[in-house]
Amino acid sequence: MLEKLAKQTAVYGISTIVVRFLSYLLTPYYTRIFGQEAYGVVTYVYALIPLALTLLTMGMESSYFRFSAKADEAGGDVRAAKRRLFATTWGATSLAALLFFAVVLLLRGPVARAMGPDYVAHPEYVVWVAAIILFDVWSCIPFSRLREQGRALTFVLFKAMNVVLNVALAFGFGLAGLYATPFGVGWVFVANLAASVATWLLILTTIDRTAPRIDRRLLRAVFAYSLPLLVGGLAGTANEFVDRLMIYNLVPEGAGAQLGVYGAITKIAVVMMLFYQMYRLAAEPFFLSNFRKEEFVQMNAAALKYYVMASMLIFLGIALYRDLFALIVGRDFREGIFILPVVLGANMLTGVWLNLSFWYKREERTSLAIVVTGAGLVAMLVAGSRMIPAWGYYGAAWARLASETTMVAVSWWLNRRFFPTPYDWRRIGEYTVAALLLFFACEAAMNAVGRNPWILYPFDTLMLAAYAAYLVRRERIDLKAMARAALHR
Repeated sequence: MLEKLAKQTAVYGISTIVVRFLSYLLTPYYTRIFGQEAYGVVTYVYALIPLALTLLTMGMESSYFRFSAKADEAGGDVRAAKRRLFATTWGATSLAALLFFAVVLLLRGPVARAMGPDYVAHPEYVVWVAAIILFDVWSCIPFSRLREQGRALTFVLFKAMNVVLNVALAFGFGLAGLYATPFGVGWVFVANLAASVATWLLILTTIDRTAPRIDRRLLRAVFAYSLPLLVGGLAGTANEFVDRLMIYNLVPEGAGAQLGVYGAITKIAVVMMLFYQMYRLAAEPFFLSNFRKEEFVQMNAAALKYYVMASMLIFLGIALYRDLFALIVGRDFREGIFILPVVLGANMLTGVWLNLSFWYKREERTSLAIVVTGAGLVAMLVAGSRMIPAWGYYGAAWARLASETTMVAVSWWLNRRFFPTPYDWRRIGEYTVAALLLFFACEAAMNAVGRNPWILYPFDTLMLAAYAAYLVRRERIDLKAMARAALHR
């Protein structure tokens, strides 16, 4: 069964890497045409969008996967049951998004004042962003349906179209000189909105003539499952993006510039987040399917170990060559590259507690999500309030790491207390410690020989290859058999 998860992860992974690569072409582009302050405006807005999306989707994605599995288990007219579930969840989220857009449109002035002086000067930014959120929410459940149906290629094709259109418009607006107009960075939001509308129109071709229609009885059952996920999701999303908001509000001087640098450097950690995202896209519908408890426990335990192995390879592959990755962003933003290993560590831990969350979603004890993400949010606020005013974006990176570490610790305790799973913590710890020791050894070598690339990069490459060989030997992985199987498929 893990082979199926690996295959789905590979399908999402290869295609997601291509799609995200196109998307992240915007980072080197924007950091070269905008200054730190202007890019800080973009970073701030894109920190708020995920919070709105989490609120308006109301945890319905995980609910859709779980209730679809229940429909399979119940038997009978499964297709009709899933059709009713789709119409209900899509209808509820669509209505919520429409109401949200109407409120923001009516109150755009007060909303702009609440966001800060950059938005008071351009309240129309608020409307454009609200429209992006509207269409993204309208597309959310149809995309979840594609994942539940195993239509990974269709899912990725539509996502790719979104990114290609967004990138093309962004570059086109730049060539037309529109970013130099008084509307300025607003054209970033226009490009995004056009892509979101086009994606929504495209996803409508997959709905099989199903209209959003709410079954109140079903919605009550879905809400009972998803409401804790909503609350936990808001806290979890805040954990991911409140560091940006705290920089904007707590740094005494030059907050906008620091936010711009921090946003650019966190974009460099794209590969780690790509791996997390492609794993999540495959793992959520996989682990929330109808497995027996024994199968679920064994697969979840094995999946976490392999996730950590892959994550530590990615961590080393980026952290050891961070000077090269710094070239992705504009020269004015490279000053913050030293925080990259900390950001990578936080991103890696996100996938660990994702793995540790599947059991309570499967057992329908979703209220525990509030405990996990709530603890992480408290850790972020406490650490951030102390570190960010003193250290700026460096403090924000460490506060994020503290938050993710807290969520992993709480998730581990809950799992041991309520749903013991035989995770191989000794082996997981061994691989993590070995990677960190190798990283610090390479850092020591750099301090000894300086930043001479002719010495440093071959040494780092040798260490990275040694770590990969160690993993293969320790796990007795048959690389030849894996290659033959991949070629056969």
